[in-house]
Amino acid sequence: MAAERLKIMHNGQKVPLTFSPAEFERRLGGLRQIMAEQDCDAVVLTSYHGIKYYSDFLFTSFGRSYALVVTPEDSVSVTANIDAGMPWRRSHGENIVYTDWRRDNYFFGITEALRQRGIRTRRIGVEYDFLTLDQHAKLQAALPDAELVDISAAAMRQRMVKSAEEIEVITHGARIADIGGYAAREVIREGISEYEVALIGTEAMVHEIARTFPDSEIRDTWVWFQSGINTDGAHNWATTRKLEHGDILSLNCFPMSSGYYTALERTLFLGEPDERSLELWKTNVEVHEAGLELIRPGAVCSEIAAELNLIYADAGLLPNRTFGYGHSFGVLSHYYGREAGLELREDINTVIEPGMVVSMEPMITIPEGQPGAGGYREHDILVVEENGARNITGFPFGPEHNIL
Repeated sequence: MAAERLKIMHNGQKVPLTFSPAEFERRLGGLRQIMAEQDCDAVVLTSYHGIKYYSDFLFTSFGRSYALVVTPEDSVSVTANIDAGMPWRRSHGENIVYTDWRRDNYFFGITEALRQRGIRTRRIGVEYDFLTLDQHAKLQAALPDAELVDISAAAMRQRMVKSAEEIEVITHGARIADIGGYAAREVIREGISEYEVALIGTEAMVHEIARTFPDSEIRDTWVWFQSGINTDGAHNWATTRKLEHGDILSLNCFPMSSGYYTALERTLFLGEPDERSLELWKTNVEVHEAGLELIRPGAVCSEIAAELNLIYADAGLLPNRTFGYGHSFGVLSHYYGREAGLELREDINTVIEPGMVVSMEPMITIPEGQPGAGGYREHDILVVEENGARNITGFPFGPEHNIL
C-alpha cells in the first residue's frame, strides 16, 4: 500500500506567537528585498536561526531536516511528520508536512512548495552557513535547473538590527537572567555542587519565562556555574565538583525566551580572594567598564577591541585574553547560529548603529599553578540607541559586590 509523501496538518488553532503578524511581515519584506537584490525567485532557509527569525518556529532536528520556503507572495515551512500539527500552530505562514515513508521526502516537500506556488527555479537563495555538502547536493538534484545562491550573509545583516518588539523580548531576557543570578547566588556555599547551583538558577529563570511569556514553549534555558579550575573556559558545563573556601567562581545564566538568547556572567569568590586574584579581577573589571563606555553608534567593532587590548597589554595580560569582547544578541543558542558579523573582535569592521544589541564581556584565564589561577569574566548587555547605549543588565559586578 502506497503511503502519502506529504500532508497538510492544520491540527487545532494557531497559537499567539512571540511577535505580531506585522513584525513577521516586516522581516519577510526585508528578506524579499534581499531576494530582489540577488535576483532570486525564492529562498529556501534551512537553519535554526533563519527558520525561527522569519516564521517563529524553532525545530528539533533529531536527524531530520526542516526548511522555510519564502516566495515573493508567502512563506511555507516544510516539517517532519513526527511534529504533527505543532509547526503549523507555532509559525507564521503555511506549512507542509513530509512523512518518513520514503527517503528524501523532505526535498520533495521543498520542490512541491515551490511548484504549488508557480515559482520558477532559476535562482534559489540558500544558507551556505547551515547547508551540509550532502544537503547541498540533494537540494541541487531536486532542483536541477536552479542556481543555488548564498543569501546567508545578507540575512544575517538584516537580523543584526533589532525591532522594538525584539528589543522588548531581549530586555525581558536580561531581567530574567538577573533573577537566575540572584537565585543561584543565594545558595552558593561550601560543599554544594556546581550542578546543584546551576539547577536552582535554571529553575528560577524557567518559572519567570513562563510567567512573562505565557503562550511560549519552555525550552533550552540553562546555567553554566563553574568553580576553581572549571572557570578556565567560558563554555564549561557544570560538573559534580563541590565548592571549597577560596574558590574563584563563574556564574553564567542563559534564559532562552522563544529562541532569543540573553546572558548574565559574573566572577565571584567564595571567601576573600588573595592579593593576585584581586588584582587580576580588578583589571578585568577595568576593561569591562571601559568597554561599556565604548559601545555607541558609530563605533567600529575592531577599534573597540584594539582599544581594550591596550589595557590588558599594560597589565601584561593580553596573552591571557580568552575570546572577543562581545557579540550580537537575538536568535542564538549554543547549538545554533549567531550573527558573526557583529562581534567585538580585531577582524570585524562592522560599524555599530542604533537598534543593535551587543554584549561587553571581557575574559582572561590564568593557568593552574600560577598565582590567581582561574577565569575572570563579566558580561553586560547593551541596547544601542541614537545617542549612546542602554545597559539592560542589573546584577552588580566586581569585588565590592561578589565576594561571598
